[in-house]
Amino acid sequence: MTGPNRQPVLEGERVLLRPSAPDDWDALFAVAADPLVWEVHPAHDRWKEDVFRAYFDGGMASGGALTIIDKATGAVIGSSRFDNWKPDADEIEIGWTYLARSHWGGAYNAEIKRLMLDYIHRFVQTVVFTVGEGNVRSRRAMEKIGGRLRPGIEHRLMAGEMKPHVVYEIRRR
Repeated sequence: MTGPNRQPVLEGERVLLRPSAPDDWDALFAVAADPLVWEVHPAHDRWKEDVFRAYFDGGMASGGALTIIDKATGAVIGSSRFDNWKPDADEIEIGWTYLARSHWGGAYNAEIKRLMLDYIHRFVQTVVFTVGEGNVRSRRAMEKIGGRLRPGIEHRLMAGEMKPHVVYEIRRR
């Protein structure tokens, strides 16, 4: 079983999400090279080229990386990903999302997540989002879009050490 297409083209009012490609490196790194993008993220060093290269390569290898484009300007403004599909649990993860600071504040992230959720919920019952326990910005964003906090803490290797994460879920209605 191959599962859902994890690299669809999704279009909203403000953004276009399309499959990431190796040629997106320069534009995505230009966004990611801002240390403030990663300030409260457990992988706080992703603004460094070698660290971002590993992140980018992992996204490409995942088969679920999406490049986010601002429709008004045509500029690449970030990336997100579908990954960790668990067919037996009828579950997939949305994550690895980052946006240029010029596009922070809710409207863009909300539209990106709505497009991704509307698409993937046609195939999968539950979508999970793994967020660094101390990443207040992302936790607030999850609550704004209806994420329900699961009990417990998960640990993931980030920035060279195990970091605590919480998991939010959104189920298909």
